[in-house]
Amino acid sequence: MHISASILNCNFLKLEEEIKKAEEAGIDSFHLDVMDGHFVPNLSFGTPIFNALKKVAQKPIITHLMVFSPIKMIEWFIPGSLGIIFHCEAMKDGKELKETINKIKENNLECGVALNPPTPIESIFPYLYELNEILIMSVYPGFGGQKFIPEVIKKIEDLKKLITKENLKITISVDGGVGPENSKLLILAGADKLIVGSAIFKEKDYSLVIKKIRNV
Repeated sequence: MHISASILNCNFLKLEEEIKKAEEAGIDSFHLDVMDGHFVPNLSFGTPIFNALKKVAQKPIITHLMVFSPIKMIEWFIPGSLGIIFHCEAMKDGKELKETINKIKENNLECGVALNPPTPIESIFPYLYELNEILIMSVYPGFGGQKFIPEVIKKIEDLKKLITKENLKITISVDGGVGPENSKLLILAGADKLIVGSAIFKEKDYSLVIKKIRNV
């Protein structure tokens, strides 16, 4: 099970220390939530934090663009990102979605699409063969520390069945309210990657949280 640490709720006064501590605890990657204050009702961080993170992180960085017109920002996060995830709901139409996928792939990055809780998985069926990752949001994007929405379990199960049926190599990741208390349900439903934020950074012992998730 791949565990990605979302740094949204880390202590930015001690960013380097937080990054090293998370890596020592056993995380597999870092998840960077970039918010524009328009697509989601919050501003988070941009290239200054990204540039600082990639200087100290030994683990891969996945950039999650919670923004309108993500195609305009892709180049800001190259090099340094292993992959870029953008939101299906931020697209004007299928043409923009396809152009955004192409832009990411042209830069030799892994491409992911995120789906908000109400968005059906059918909305990305035409693009499945071009994706490396599908991110199921289990909260409404914009703020860390939200309560997990259990209805997304069925969505993960349905997506896993489809990926298996079509023999696709797509990672299913889950983001929002993820922690030791629900990780077993998510893994059983078919999740390949768990994005964990406040459940890690609110605790003193990060490694204990990681072990609890892995031991399920």
